[in-house]
Amino acid sequence: MSKLENMIAHRCGYVAIIGRPNVGKSTLLNHILGIKLSITSRKPQTTRHQILGIKSDEYVQTVYVDTPGLHQRSGSAINKYMNRAAASVMADVDVLLFVIQAMSWTEEDEAVLQRLEVMDAPVILVVNKIDQISNKEDLLPFISKVSSRYKFHDVIPAAALKGVSIDQIEQAVAALLPENEAFYPEDQLTNRSMRFLAAEIVREKLVRELGQELPYTSTVSIDKYDEDDDMIRIHATIYVESKGQKAIIIGRKGEQLKSIGTQARKDIEAMAGSKVYQNLWVKVRQGWSNDEQALRGLGYGDN
Repeated sequence: MSKLENMIAHRCGYVAIIGRPNVGKSTLLNHILGIKLSITSRKPQTTRHQILGIKSDEYVQTVYVDTPGLHQRSGSAINKYMNRAAASVMADVDVLLFVIQAMSWTEEDEAVLQRLEVMDAPVILVVNKIDQISNKEDLLPFISKVSSRYKFHDVIPAAALKGVSIDQIEQAVAALLPENEAFYPEDQLTNRSMRFLAAEIVREKLVRELGQELPYTSTVSIDKYDEDDDMIRIHATIYVESKGQKAIIIGRKGEQLKSIGTQARKDIEAMAGSKVYQNLWVKVRQGWSNDEQALRGLGYGDN
């Protein structure tokens, strides 16, 4: 080992990615990791659970925590669960990545900022989606205005979908992590099982295909997950709250459900590196999204 290697201390710590819904938090995590770990869509509140994404190299292991978007509409049990999931990690991390959308500052952004006032961890502001700005001259005044609202450790304009400023964000985070040995094996990418990820992938296809027609009253439960050397066999149930929603998901002659299943199966195969047999069912469970006991039964426990 060289003298230089002896001088470089290993760093490791937790980084929460926070912000209101639909600002690109999951997209940012996926581009940092170089794999699709968190599901994404253009619809708000796609992410419902905390998901760890682990990035390791020779001298740094960064444990990113993707969180549901913090929002003010917290009336239903599922919305309260998502707010708890997001808020619970903020006090227990080494760095906070606060993601906002360029040229847009809302009441929900302000509400997230107010939560930061009582946090000790350094905050990096990520001004995302700069690629969508038609007049680039408007960006600097916007950044100047939002930067004045809080003592951010750094402010980084980015376009997560196109990978713009990803390296800069990683370097800024790494510089703030404490000296620690790695918390996880070098080849581990997440704390979530393939069973959990398979359910999330099916749910992503639901949201992407039926986001307009189907309210956020659907969820996916894996009933059976078997894996051997040749095949992964998955039996899953999509739960909705009405017969009308069930009919929408199934579609004419089952074509919509078949399309959702095909897309999900391809993504699961790509992630797992194995052939997948998948069987999807749709069932009605009235009021599940506003029933704490039902939520726990469907996997929405404490994070």
